[in-house]
Amino acid sequence: MKWWIILLIVLAVVLVAFIILAIVGSKMQKKQNAQMEQIKAAAQYINILVIDKKKMKLKDAGLPAVVLEQTPKMLRGTKMPIVKAKVGPKVMSLICDTKIFDSIPLKQEVKATISGIYITDYKSLRKVNLKQDEVPKKKGLFGKKKRK
Repeated sequence: MKWWIILLIVLAVVLVAFIILAIVGSKMQKKQNAQMEQIKAAAQYINILVIDKKKMKLKDAGLPAVVLEQTPKMLRGTKMPIVKAKVGPKVMSLICDTKIFDSIPLKQEVKATISGIYITDYKSLRKVNLKQDEVPKKKGLFGKKKRK
């Protein structure tokens, strides 16, 4: 009889926790949607030359001091995708969306959608032939002997 009561109490606690998480999650989703709408409203299409891209801490990225002051202290130590790019005559550090960070080509000119210092999307300006871009594979000891 006692284990039924304990089981019911545990189920009630789990159910209450699930309901609270659902409510908090929906509020956070609404906030994120509002922020994405603001980012899309302020977006501009700019031609940039991607110089370098790394995942680094915000304080080491060379971002303006205002950006560092506005970020929460916990996020300053986390690694963010940073893209160093030449925008017009200036070389700038920009924060990139994690979804597109891996696909941004290095040392190429792209047309990027930028909102402030945040890159949300890009399109390649020049189509690159993949066969020319491939690096020849290094041949080991046996590959060199076969060639000889």
